Amino acid sequence: MNIEVCFTPQAYPLFHNPNSIVVVIDILRATSAITTAFFNGVSKMIPVATVEEAASYKHQGYMVAAERNGEILEGFDLGNSPFGYMNAKVKGKTIVITTTNGTQAIEASKQAKKIIIGSFLNQDSVIDYLRKEKKDVLFVCAGWKNKFNMEDTLFAGAIAHDLIYKYDFTTSCDSTLSAIHLHSLAKHNLYGFLSNSSHRNRLAKLDLERDIKYCLTPNQCPVIPIMEGNFLVKA
Repeated sequence: MNIEVCFTPQAYPLFHNPNSIVVVIDILRATSAITTAFFNGVSKMIPVATVEEAASYKHQGYMVAAERNGEILEGFDLGNSPFGYMNAKVKGKTIVITTTNGTQAIEASKQAKKIIIGSFLNQDSVIDYLRKEKKDVLFVCAGWKNKFNMEDTLFAGAIAHDLIYKYDFTTSCDSTLSAIHLHSLAKHNLYGFLSNSSHRNRLAKLDLERDIKYCLTPNQCPVIPIMEGNFLVKA
């Protein structure tokens, strides 16, 4: 049961393993929003890479979430703030979603045999799921426009640490070891550790500090979103 960490979607082909479970991570904020949506009763989500695809679903009558550069796009129903999914209007719905980074990471990983969604919000649920599956694991960090970011790597390090030191997983991957070491520095104060990080500051300028704090708070939504065909559903 080997663990690897892919820091950006663009690097996915270097890590592809047909036997791995892929955990897609976009802490700020797509995978946090998706996890929150399923915890609040969303039935299915359809992740798409482009705004054009999202618009085509909108014309078909779907509820559509569309975000670019941290902001909801005009003419769509939702963005990728988790707080947008905390109300009755989403319960039982199928929601299409496109985001700057998170849905790109899902798209990049589509060759994977199995894809689940990871966030600090469902941290322990992800650990439980992976240890029961007993498969190789590849963490795919969404990053920022195919560049490295810290928050996704911190989550990968948190999960990798527990799987290796508590549940007999292994790694010979330097990016996994780096993620574990980075998390060891940050784990007592994730919010403070990320104070100078690019995406935290990008969102803070959009007055989204509440989103940041929520997305960094573990185990608020004990669900596992999983890809089944073109849909995300609750495992």
